[in-house]
Amino acid sequence: MNPIPLGVVHSGGVQLGAHALDRLEPAERERLLRDCSTNVDNLAAGRWETLMTSALVVEEPMPLPYALLLVAVLGYAEYAYGAWWTAAVFLFGHAAATLLVYGALRRTTDPHTRSALDVGTSYGFNAVLGALTSALPRGAVRTTARAGLLALAAAPVIKRGRTFTDAGHLAALGIGVGISLVLDCLSDAKHRKITRITS
Repeated sequence: MNPIPLGVVHSGGVQLGAHALDRLEPAERERLLRDCSTNVDNLAAGRWETLMTSALVVEEPMPLPYALLLVAVLGYAEYAYGAWWTAAVFLFGHAAATLLVYGALRRTTDPHTRSALDVGTSYGFNAVLGALTSALPRGAVRTTARAGLLALAAAPVIKRGRTFTDAGHLAALGIGVGISLVLDCLSDAKHRKITRITS
């Protein structure tokens, strides 16, 4: 176990970066955000490094409740499965969901969509959250948690005012749940499950 949990390191670094960006001139801040963004134009131009950089940058400092939730989810994932596993699921979920969104949008001619800012931690967060359902007790609890999370993520997608990030959140969560189903099949997987507290 790392002395400082991965969730604290990542969230702290992202928050510090956001505050640093706020101190820049607006034009420079906009340029840096666009350089890190996984929008259609960047990926179509072969800027695949944005699949990593976009997960480390946010447009503005994260609200405290979300930042604490991110720390809690990444922290428990690290406790249950280890730091490397958590980082791998976070980055894989982020990249895979981003590529799915890109695949759906790459033929769009809308210039606003093609150049939209697309940065943040939410895809990776959703992937880790979905994967963590494998740490819940087997049976109704685990199944209900998966169905509930997927339903919550699907709700914005079926609304009229949906955005491509809503679809990305659902895709990332689905990827995480898929990972958790694989873990269910590994009977020798050793991790610390969430158990009911008894007195």
